[in-house]
Amino acid sequence: ISSLPEEISCHILSFLPTKEAASTSVLSKKWRYLFAFVPNLDLDDSAYLNPGNKTDISTSFMDFVDRVLALQGNSPLHKFSLKIRDGVDPVRITSWIHNVLERGVSDLDLHLDLESEFLLPSKVYLSKTLVRLKIYFGLYPTIDVEDVHLPNLKTLYIEATHFEKHGIGLTKLLSGCPMLEDLVLEDISWFIWDFASVSVPTLKRLKFSWQERDEFPKSVLLDTPNLVYLKFTDTVAGKYPKVNFDSLVEAHIDLRLLKPFLIDYHQGYGENDMVGNATDFIMRICNVKTLYLSSNTLQVLTYSCDAIPLFNNLTHLTIESNPKVGWQSVPGLLKNSPNLETLIFQGLIHKATDRCGDVCLCFKPREKILSCLSSSPVKVIKILKFGEISDDMEKQIKYFLETMPNLEKMILYYNTPSVRNVVAVSSRLRRLVSTVASSSCIIQLISDNLSLSSTVSTHGLLFFKST
Repeated sequence: ISSLPEEISCHILSFLPTKEAASTSVLSKKWRYLFAFVPNLDLDDSAYLNPGNKTDISTSFMDFVDRVLALQGNSPLHKFSLKIRDGVDPVRITSWIHNVLERGVSDLDLHLDLESEFLLPSKVYLSKTLVRLKIYFGLYPTIDVEDVHLPNLKTLYIEATHFEKHGIGLTKLLSGCPMLEDLVLEDISWFIWDFASVSVPTLKRLKFSWQERDEFPKSVLLDTPNLVYLKFTDTVAGKYPKVNFDSLVEAHIDLRLLKPFLIDYHQGYGENDMVGNATDFIMRICNVKTLYLSSNTLQVLTYSCDAIPLFNNLTHLTIESNPKVGWQSVPGLLKNSPNLETLIFQGLIHKATDRCGDVCLCFKPREKILSCLSSSPVKVIKILKFGEISDDMEKQIKYFLETMPNLEKMILYYNTPSVRNVVAVSSRLRRLVSTVASSSCIIQLISDNLSLSSTVSTHGLLFFKST
């Protein structure tokens, strides 16, 4: 490896944590300072972790970072990743960030889990070279911005971070990113804000996640006309004054209702009222081609949405099932998806109700069901997380096969360590083909952990093959 050109050796070292890259300096004179020319720095104080003496750890880490930056001088830097916990001198943190910014860093990743008060240098928000910025803060620092001008920033990732001026702070930050295409907001508690606004005309991909259900955001505005990908996890907001998803192609939606016992009935809410209404949000995702809906979202569609939009472009729909949530909204989804080709269920077990009989048996007698499945254009059904087959599950599968005339393939993903189980389930599936509505339909059982699949044709033929 020592015979490789220095540029190649530096490129190899750039994939290693900086401490490991620095350890190559003992190999020979040629390697002594080679790591100093690596264009990527990955610095993590956990590599010095020794619970016996945290002060010495912090000092050793800080001295190491100082030496690395001094050795590199003014050489160009592509990526700077810094992961530190409390105990590192804030003055030195600031000097390191200034150093890499002056050297034209384009990818800045800051994971600062500090308990003492600290403000991120204002130059971070005025960098002309940053293309990617990732920020994770603990208790400190918070984001407090006055001037923002990040003309080349395309990716912004913010996790577990507090904005000093709440929604105003987020709005000001985003308004200074005229080229932004990717935005990730992870564990941002905007439910405490008066309003939250994401208005970015250049944005193509947005991920937002807030997992708690004990509060709901008051007002959420999403004006992203060029967005093509959305992954959204939140409690239904009090209102959505504007939602613009005109270009959306793929959406993963996990909207949740506020827990009923947390509703303050003294503020005018009745016992049957739901806080917030998701209609304005749901109606604006109607252009998608690929849609994932969590079981929480099915519940929202049932209780907190005035109507289900017409999904003219939808070809792939994934539905997550939950034993505590019914399928009341599924018939409306299927009826309003005239071009649906692939329907994916993450499990089939759901709460039995008298309002989802269009797509399942539940409590209704089979002969009284007028199913929307008979006019469904779906060609492929995939059933993920397929466990041990029960009588009810077998009836549900049979019901799909009997009522869907356009179905060409049903694929069941069966997680089992036993070949015998695959053979047994395949034999049960073979008995279902006698009443299949589509003459060209096949049933495929796939076991990934066995690298084995079986296929049953409408003629009753059974094939096994290794995958």
